[in-house]
This record gives sequence, structure tokens and C-alpha cells, in this order.
Amino acid sequence: MESDRVIVVPRCLLRIINKKMFELIVFYIFAALLLTSAVMVITMRNPVHAALSLILAFFSSAAIWLLLEAEFLAIVLVLVYVGAVMVLFLFVIMMLDINLAKIREGFIRFLPVGFLVALVMVIVMGSIVGSGIIEPLLEERVYYGPGFSNTQHLGQTLYTDYLYPFEIAGAILLVAIIAAISLTMRARRDTKAQDPNRQVAVKRSDRVRLVSMKTEDR
Repeated sequence: MESDRVIVVPRCLLRIINKKMFELIVFYIFAALLLTSAVMVITMRNPVHAALSLILAFFSSAAIWLLLEAEFLAIVLVLVYVGAVMVLFLFVIMMLDINLAKIREGFIRFLPVGFLVALVMVIVMGSIVGSGIIEPLLEERVYYGPGFSNTQHLGQTLYTDYLYPFEIAGAILLVAIIAAISLTMRARRDTKAQDPNRQVAVKRSDRVRLVSMKTEDR
């Protein structure tokens, strides 16, 4: 009679397996939240609700960055985009008088184009994932210790291996800022604005006119 075999698994191996399972479950949760909030951004008819859905997408992306041990990128994503950019977006959306009827008409009109662009993106992403490029990168993933500074590593990589793309991206953003300022500073005929130079250079004769009138007999 054969004796039952007992497989002894070390505790450290069990901890690693449990950690990977936990990370996988958390990743799927936040990935589902990210996809759901991204779909809500483009389907919500209320701009405020769409902006709030985008905030949820940013938080989900930050959680995924944390799983990838990129704490600096996650904090920057929350502080810069959620804390500054999205607050500005919400402020502008609430201050503007947006016509929701025109937005709904445009949504229906450009819906086929949106589906076409989404289909092209899915095909491109599927070809990249199915080509086997990502699998070697996942196998070569290195787990660093608690004393590792990903901020320092990110700075060294950004300013050594990707210096030229970083400078090009900065130049493109500078051109975009100049273009946005030039578009807002153009003269519009449908608005009334004051000219401080003309107000300072005004003379009495430009504002006051003396008219000589004959007195009426009573």
C-alpha cells in the first residue's frame, strides 16, 4: 500500500504566491475601474460628470502606477492632474454657459467616427500585445528593495537615454502654449474691450463739446 505523499511548501514561497495573487486581483479591479471611467468620460452628456469620471480614471491609473512600484509617477498624477488640471477644468466648465443640446447633436453625428477610431486603436493594441514584445519585458522585471529611489532612477533615465525626446516634447509644449496665447489675444469684433492707451491719451476736446445756443425770448 503506497503511502500518501505530503508536499511541503516553504512559507516564503507561499508569501510570494499570495502577494502575486493579491497584486493581480488589485490590478484587475483598478483596470476595470479605469476602463469604466474612460468610457463614461466620452459617453456622459453632462460635462461636469464627464470631468468627474476623468478624475476617477486618474486615480485608477495612479493605483496601477503604485502596483508597478512607480510611486513618484502616481503622486505626480494625483497632485498635478487631479489637484490642479482637473480643478481648473471643472472651474471653466462651471463658469461657461455650455449648450448641452449642441453637444448631444455632435455626439450622435461623430459617433461613427468614434467607433472607427476605437476599432483602429483596439487593432493596434492587439497587434502589439499579440506580437510577444511585452512578455520578455514582464519576465525581466526586477523587484527592488525598500531603499531604491525610483525618482532618481527616473531622472537618470530621462536625462540620459531619453534626453532628445524629452527636449522635443518640451519644445512642442512651448509652441502649443504660444499658439494658445496667440489665439486668445486675437481681436474679436463681437466683443467690446477698453484700450488703456487711448484712455490715457484722451483730451478735453475729445470728451467735451461746447455748443453756442441762442437764448429764447420769454
